[in-house]
Amino acid sequence: MKYVSFLIFYLFFYISIQAQEKKSLHIQRATVAPKIDGVLDDAIWQNADLAGNFTQFRPDIGIKETHNKRTVVRVAYDDDAIYFGAYLYDNPDEILKQFQSRDNFGINDFFAVVLNPNNDSQNDTEFFVFPTGNQADAIISPNIGEDFGWDAVWESAVKIVHDGWVVEMKIPYSALRFSNKKEHIWGLQFHRQFRTDRSQYTWNPLNPEVGSSSLYHGEITGIKDITPPTRLMLYPYASTVISKNGSEDIEDEYHLGMDLKYGITENFTLDATLIPDFSQVGFDDVELNLGPFEQQFSEQRQFFTEGVDLFTKGNLFYSRRVGNAPTGNPTLETNEIIPDYPDKVKTLNAFKVSGRTKSGLGVGIFNAITQKTYATAVDTISNTSRSELVEPLANYNIFVIDQQFNGNSSVSLINTNVTRNGHFRDANVTAALLDYANKKNTIGIEAAVKHSYLNLKDENQSGFNAEFEIGKISGNYQYSFEYELADKNYDINDLGINFRNNYSNFNVDFSYRIFEPTKNLINFNYNFWANYNMLFNPSTYSGKNIGGGISFQNKNLLGYGGSFNYEIGKQYDYFEARTEGRYFIYENWINTNAWVSSNYNNTFAYDANLGFGTMFENDRDMFNFNVSVSPRVRFNDRFTLIYNADFSNSNGGRGFIQDIGDDIVFGQRDRTTLVNSLTGNYNFNVLHALSLSFRNYWSVVTYENQLYTLEDNGRLSTKDNYTLADIDDPNVNFNTWNLDFGYSWQFAPGSMLTALYRNRLFDFSNASRDTYFNSVGHLFKQPIDHNFSIRVVYYIDYNNVKNIFNKKHS
Repeated sequence: MKYVSFLIFYLFFYISIQAQEKKSLHIQRATVAPKIDGVLDDAIWQNADLAGNFTQFRPDIGIKETHNKRTVVRVAYDDDAIYFGAYLYDNPDEILKQFQSRDNFGINDFFAVVLNPNNDSQNDTEFFVFPTGNQADAIISPNIGEDFGWDAVWESAVKIVHDGWVVEMKIPYSALRFSNKKEHIWGLQFHRQFRTDRSQYTWNPLNPEVGSSSLYHGEITGIKDITPPTRLMLYPYASTVISKNGSEDIEDEYHLGMDLKYGITENFTLDATLIPDFSQVGFDDVELNLGPFEQQFSEQRQFFTEGVDLFTKGNLFYSRRVGNAPTGNPTLETNEIIPDYPDKVKTLNAFKVSGRTKSGLGVGIFNAITQKTYATAVDTISNTSRSELVEPLANYNIFVIDQQFNGNSSVSLINTNVTRNGHFRDANVTAALLDYANKKNTIGIEAAVKHSYLNLKDENQSGFNAEFEIGKISGNYQYSFEYELADKNYDINDLGINFRNNYSNFNVDFSYRIFEPTKNLINFNYNFWANYNMLFNPSTYSGKNIGGGISFQNKNLLGYGGSFNYEIGKQYDYFEARTEGRYFIYENWINTNAWVSSNYNNTFAYDANLGFGTMFENDRDMFNFNVSVSPRVRFNDRFTLIYNADFSNSNGGRGFIQDIGDDIVFGQRDRTTLVNSLTGNYNFNVLHALSLSFRNYWSVVTYENQLYTLEDNGRLSTKDNYTLADIDDPNVNFNTWNLDFGYSWQFAPGSMLTALYRNRLFDFSNASRDTYFNSVGHLFKQPIDHNFSIRVVYYIDYNNVKNIFNKKHS
């Protein structure tokens, strides 16, 4: 009976949240704009309607705010901007705050405004303010979630008071996209987080069990007679780079250029980098790669991370392809070598146009041009040299149209194209996508059909890929079924990234999570998956696996979790052999790991992970072990240090070494890897900050003397008696060192000075039996690269300049 009563109560509560009307807030026009100083004494605030009565959705659902921790928000507007004044009641001693860089949440309470000028429940703009005065902002769309790579220029001020803290915000219309009409109704939501217990509240109640948070917005009414401004923002910059590579002479470079944003229409924006400057882009986390696939690196160039949500649909855009290493294979004469092959191509310019109409039609155009790149071929006998073209003038282009419908669904058409001048490869990929959810947001369908086309020197190549997934996407229990396939010729790697093709895979996933805390836990979830893999052509089995994971967090904010994966029976690896049609068999691989994460609110916190892996195969003894620890110390609100040590050891692994004639030679190897890293931040205030980033990556690989020949049946044999004496020494000692130390100063809204010192060391040898300290000692005998740069970017808003001139003439 108690269970029936609880069920009736739950259903009533659930239906009431689903059926409730949206909250509405009517706002007034300000005759005098409020001063953004964190003091709510401006005239417009005195008679403004109040937005209050916030409701918790995390970790509990539906709990009303308490009186002494309530939130009261006032909103106003004028011809230039929309304004917010929030009084956040709290005990000042319980307000958690930590100075951080922009878009870094750190250990902070926060207040957030979410605006949706189209009121379409799908395309939001978020503005966060922390008790320190730091800001964060993001755009949200269904296919990418929150994109914090997007940055706008807006004002905010914070003041800590005796009974809480106060936030004032000015968001200029140039930071938003809306249509030109007489009267507006915008989607509106407010969020507030209490970091002490990670509880979060919203103005309009939100149910995390069903749908995205965008479905639960309230509304602003009363906005009349505003005109979308001319959205023209200029970012002129100047930079200088002083570098010294090893024993070479000091070199200096000077750059001048400009980026710009221009509102072509009310809803469409042009972003362009006219003379790109990526001199302060950080080092990649390079690793020793023994596998058949390339290493994927994260994008660090701001132009390629900001406002790219439309271009990432379908996973066809890997922005690191633009300006990556040359694609050409130079033809060398006898005795010629290329001692220093270029590792990147210069980007001459790039632009993107993107936006979405009020009917939900999104359009995106991306274009970038890279310059010709040459390598120097040197004759080792005559010592003469010549230039060899390794990458011609190239154009990279993406075109996307995306129609949203149903409040939570979309259909898209995407085309990517790479055109290289001359007799180099060209590439074209076209895709159609469907992302559908029913009105109740309980069932979801994702489908995609993609076609790739390569224009090669000797032949053309067409390939295709298809994906289909259906599942339950809301509630405590969720599950999905997915099927994906690609033929042998599917290749998107000129502008995208695709590690393999020729597959026909079936995947099933099941998960459970709680949305309400239990007696001891504030969150808990587990998931289980199973995969059955085949080749597409020929249609033959290649492997299967099952796995699962679990994570939970108690009320002391201590988190735990773990996972396992079991590759059942024989696995047929068609890529490790590096030869078409050949495969390598291994059996019954299982690995598992467990982790713990402490409460980051404390002065001292830590993360730790422990993992094991082994193989159950006749005449095979393989064991993996890895452990990582990451302590962090928050010395005060301004200074934080995080150290990470990651150690792994693998014994008995087997993999490809090289071809000898028609033989494919494998070796058995032991590998040890140790990664040490340190990051630190010291913020003088919200405008001035120091940052430190250090990483040392060391990996050694030692092969046994007895080598193997890969047989046609996928097994390894020793019948050919290959040893290390028959091949080039494959043992590896790989050691890298990167250090970045920087200072940043935001000297005006949107304007930044950044000074950065970097050094880098690299060593590659066959001394795989050296200890870590011996290897580091040898590393410091290598030439060291030094780099010092200063970059100044100044933000110019056309509307501010126009207003200055108007005042002078009035």
